[in-house]
Amino acid sequence: MSTALAPGSGSAEAGAAGDKGLKGGALGFVSGVVIGVASTAPGYSLAASLGLVAAAVGLQAPAVMIVAFIPMLFIAAAYYYLNRADPDCGTTFSWVTRAMGPWVGWMGGWGIILADIIVMANLSEIASLYTFQLFGITDAPAWAVLFIGVIWIVIMTLITWVGIELSARTQVALLGMELITLVVFSVIALVKVFGGGVEGAVMPTLDWLNPFAITDTTALAAGVLVAIFIYWGWDSTVTVNEESEDATEGPGKAALVSTLILVAIYLVVSIAAQAYQGAGFLAADENAGDVLGALATAVMGSPWDKLLIIAVLTSAAASTQTTILPTARTVLSMAAKKALPHYWARINPRFLTPGPATIWMGVLSIVWYVGLKLISENILYDAIAALGLMIAFYYGLTGFACVVYYRRELFKSVKNFVFIGLFPLLGGLMLTWVLVESIVDLADPANSTSGESWFGFGPPLVIAVVLMLVGVGLMIAQRVREPEFFRRRPEVVDPHVAVHGANVAPATTGGK
Repeated sequence: MSTALAPGSGSAEAGAAGDKGLKGGALGFVSGVVIGVASTAPGYSLAASLGLVAAAVGLQAPAVMIVAFIPMLFIAAAYYYLNRADPDCGTTFSWVTRAMGPWVGWMGGWGIILADIIVMANLSEIASLYTFQLFGITDAPAWAVLFIGVIWIVIMTLITWVGIELSARTQVALLGMELITLVVFSVIALVKVFGGGVEGAVMPTLDWLNPFAITDTTALAAGVLVAIFIYWGWDSTVTVNEESEDATEGPGKAALVSTLILVAIYLVVSIAAQAYQGAGFLAADENAGDVLGALATAVMGSPWDKLLIIAVLTSAAASTQTTILPTARTVLSMAAKKALPHYWARINPRFLTPGPATIWMGVLSIVWYVGLKLISENILYDAIAALGLMIAFYYGLTGFACVVYYRRELFKSVKNFVFIGLFPLLGGLMLTWVLVESIVDLADPANSTSGESWFGFGPPLVIAVVLMLVGVGLMIAQRVREPEFFRRRPEVVDPHVAVHGANVAPATTGGK
């Protein structure tokens, strides 16, 4: 297998892409796209977020989906070009380390790990609740919800541990059911609306897609802050780059395609949902937490409304698995480069997966989920509110890293300037704005689930800061224990790699 060379070196660096023991060439382009789309949990994301967006901007909710898509597309461009130069399963960790140095790179990797562990509690909780709803149980006891949530984590951890091919096949099945159901729901809703006779229906117009129709910038910002995070997860397709065919090109292209598929899904479903009953219905307190569930029976009738429950259930379950997947590979990459103890770089010899990292991701997710549930239901949701800070942090960092790493190539062509420089920079700046706005919002205790004040701030912000400080402590401990990684210096992309990609060797010269 080809390995990426450090600029100016004659051999692959320790822990470089391709030498970690993962099963190369196991995934095709379609599998990568499936993993990228499934990781965002589109069914659950729409059910939980569409009502909040509608509450902020009314009938312009589809327009907000487009606005939120723009920074995701720009960051996906950064992922494509960084992966092309360095197809390493550590993604942000590896790339930011190359561009900005080991300390910033380490924290980028920690941001990914934190985001994934935090969201596991929410995904497993949703998968559990919808498992009960599938059987008509809406008031399951808390211990039963917790137990089934843990079972979902165990099942998805084992699937991820057994092998990347089984993981991909599982994703194809789960995502297939989810997308078919969402499309069927949207078609039925729109047919009924255009057929007339639906009380409360609103006929769709092109104005719904116009973000400039939102004159209140505060409302626009509120809608975007919610919508931008329902795109999170497409980057999972790049974390399996070392297990993919055409590692330098395929995963990056799959990431770009994933974002395009997502914006199409979100537009179609949001238009269909609000056309059926209007933005006010979606934004109502009793409906905003699960707009698909609120519309299921009216749109599809019984027992077909169960299909939407299955869609959200499979969405949460699929995302649980694809959350474990990238975290384990980020940890693997960090350990292979000696940014974490070598134990985490071990590969299961039978399945060629990151054995310890995968299993421990499942264990830590269970401990996090159970711990938060036992402490307080409010703390669980306050912790989930902190998730957006981690996402904005590492996505934005990746955009800036692309510009810094390719800085000597940016003015060699208009294409380079726009796609490698301007777009990633704008994406990074947009995500920085989101980060700052989120910090301001979460600093107010009134915006937390509990409404409590911790040290004068909202619990979500305090949780985020404490978890990041834990990362700083672990980073310093690793620096003391094994300083080699932290002696690395920032690099710039090799001109040959910038043009041809990491896996195309330079032409040799000289006679026989």
